[in-house]
Amino acid sequence: MARTKLKEGGRKAGLLAAILMGIAVQSAAAQATITVPPTATTIIRDDTTHHQLQHTQSGVRFVFWERGTGALPKLGSRVAVRYTGFLPDGHIFDASSASGGPLRFRVGRKEVIAGLDELMLLLPVGSRVRAWVPATLAYGAKGVPDPDDDTHFLIPPNTELVFELLVVSMR
Repeated sequence: MARTKLKEGGRKAGLLAAILMGIAVQSAAAQATITVPPTATTIIRDDTTHHQLQHTQSGVRFVFWERGTGALPKLGSRVAVRYTGFLPDGHIFDASSASGGPLRFRVGRKEVIAGLDELMLLLPVGSRVRAWVPATLAYGAKGVPDPDDDTHFLIPPNTELVFELLVVSMR
């Protein structure tokens, strides 16, 4: 009888060890860094040491990966921009590739967040940039609630946003 209890205890210990190993593996997988595979609209570069960080008057920070040779947009210009938007933790919250084409809007008409409206006036057509938009020039204290769940946010309140942009055209 003692042997039976020992075998059962050993099986339980073995099962417990297997469960704990599974939890450890899942935990390690959950902590792994999420990588975004490069696509035609993603403009990720690892080396920013050779690029000069610039600022707009309101505090949008940006780095040119490639300075375009086209014209600069003016207030009211219609632009087409490919973009990927990231939360500070690296998760993508939106991308123009999801809608099938570039985002089209008129500069300075409040059709996009204030930080992008201001930044567009500094980007010649053909430019590729990475930009950090402060929360006050994005969605501020309101954030963007999840339409399917009132207790969660797609973009949390007071969140700085990171964008990778390609200015495709302007007219």
